[in-house]
Amino acid sequence: MASDEAPAVAAERIRVVGKWVGILEVDLDAWTVPQLRAEVARRVGDGVEPECVGLIFGGRVLKDDPPTSLREAGLKGNSKVLSSLSSPDRAKEIAAEAAKAKVEEEHTAKLVRLWEAAKALSQRHTDGSFLQDEDYNLDLEDQSGQKVMFGSVDDMKALKMALMLHQKGKTQMKRKMFKEALDVLNMAEEAFALCDSKLIEKVDNVPMLQLDIVWCYFVLRDVSCLEVAGTRLEKARVGFERSHGKDSSRFRVLQAGRQADLAIYVRLELLEGVVAYHNGLSEKARGSLSSAQAKYLQLQVPDEAISMLMDMGYEARSAKRALKMTGYDIQSSVDLLCEEREKKIRRREEDRERQREIMEQMRYGKTPMNKAVDLQKLKGLTTIGFEKYLAAEALRINENNAEKALDLLTNPEENCILQSKIQARRNRASRGISSGLSSSRAAAARSALAIHNSQASLSAPPHAADGNAPSHAADGNPPEGNDADGNPPEGNDADGNPPVGNDADILDSEEAMLNEETGDEDAVMTDEVDVNDEGANSHPVPARDVTMESELAHDLSGDAMDDYDIDVSDEGQAIAEYLSLLESAATASS
Repeated sequence: MASDEAPAVAAERIRVVGKWVGILEVDLDAWTVPQLRAEVARRVGDGVEPECVGLIFGGRVLKDDPPTSLREAGLKGNSKVLSSLSSPDRAKEIAAEAAKAKVEEEHTAKLVRLWEAAKALSQRHTDGSFLQDEDYNLDLEDQSGQKVMFGSVDDMKALKMALMLHQKGKTQMKRKMFKEALDVLNMAEEAFALCDSKLIEKVDNVPMLQLDIVWCYFVLRDVSCLEVAGTRLEKARVGFERSHGKDSSRFRVLQAGRQADLAIYVRLELLEGVVAYHNGLSEKARGSLSSAQAKYLQLQVPDEAISMLMDMGYEARSAKRALKMTGYDIQSSVDLLCEEREKKIRRREEDRERQREIMEQMRYGKTPMNKAVDLQKLKGLTTIGFEKYLAAEALRINENNAEKALDLLTNPEENCILQSKIQARRNRASRGISSGLSSSRAAAARSALAIHNSQASLSAPPHAADGNAPSHAADGNPPEGNDADGNPPEGNDADGNPPVGNDADILDSEEAMLNEETGDEDAVMTDEVDVNDEGANSHPVPARDVTMESELAHDLSGDAMDDYDIDVSDEGQAIAEYLSLLESAATASS
């Protein structure tokens, strides 16, 4: 008989077998799968919840969503339905599994977005593509801050992409997001694999990546990766020796005798010892761990030395870093801090110059392929006597082809037409200014990626969604009063204010200088390219993932020595732990 909750009209019978066996009279057009599930649960008794009842018909599981009648679900008179019963917690387990699957799906989608954003950034900042709402520039530099050309254009793209992904992974490691970091580091490894191996074998970015990946294995306690961890550490050891030289001799020469890489070898030898221990190689493990411990002790900076440098006006973190890299030598530490400050000043000047260049490029407009006018080719044309904006327009419409631009400029008829177009734009721009219109300017700063021993940099992030530049976009530095780690800048007074004549004065004058520059007569080209001009936008601008590009750009510090400045406190604890395990094993066997 049907239950009291069943519809009044019961036209058909269905047979239920399995956890409950019996016949139910139901209205196939009125009853739904959830109703049938609830009825079976009631018949089973013992407080069984409907969510714990499974129903199978015709070899398929009957689902509640979307809600359908039993007839729409395929049931007919005398149909046989198999019932099953799961544990009371099974429903919660299923919900937890579904939530976990959703998180994994979102994580995978974010990784895809991250890869595509890094790819887009690397391509756009290698082939000269131009986007008007960008306020930063991406260049490769060595550790001395000099720009470098690294192989072919494809190598440059792959390298920039790999460095951005590697830096993203390192940022996640600093935030203790090791599982997420591991996925990003693996993507960085794929990007490095796209580079010519002969071009990158003399730099230590790749062995650093191997070391970071194994450190994630270690923190996550992933014993299943033990074998591959050993292989990666061997590659890292060989890579470091190739780039740093035997016993870091080459690295010491490049670093003026400093031991900036000491923390790297603490981590490397610790991990080598851990792998040896788990493989039963006790003596090898003891040797690696003892060597790591000796280097770890060298990195313990006395508080007195830090206080001495702080009394000289240096910030605590910078002082500690300098002391670690110079073996606590006060004078060498001061020399290093002065060098770093000089580099920052030089970088700021270079950023300011690059900012002016990009603003100039923006006044000339973009080519049909959305690229900026090549300023080097423009300089070549102006040195032989052509007016700058005339030469710039010739390069723009000819996709930076200097030969075609020269042919146009030396053709009297075409030159006259070009001058007429430029004058017409200037007239439109003048009318716009007189009507109270203003054109926007973008500030650009260099961004810094680090290629060690051949290093690169990426700084200011792109504009926010509203098109406004970040407060620190003009010079590539964090907001006034703090460094990249949230610390006050070196040399500030007790209130955190910069000393008189410091960078703040330079920054205050910069905007005035740029405003004065844009007031020149030649700068009336701010409305430079009419969107209706033939070929002005013949190549569509690809869709941008601004959020992900901003996230990538914000993670790049531009500090060439940041990768060597590792807090080895966790390594010190791990060294002590594994040496203790070795001692316990030796005592037990004796």
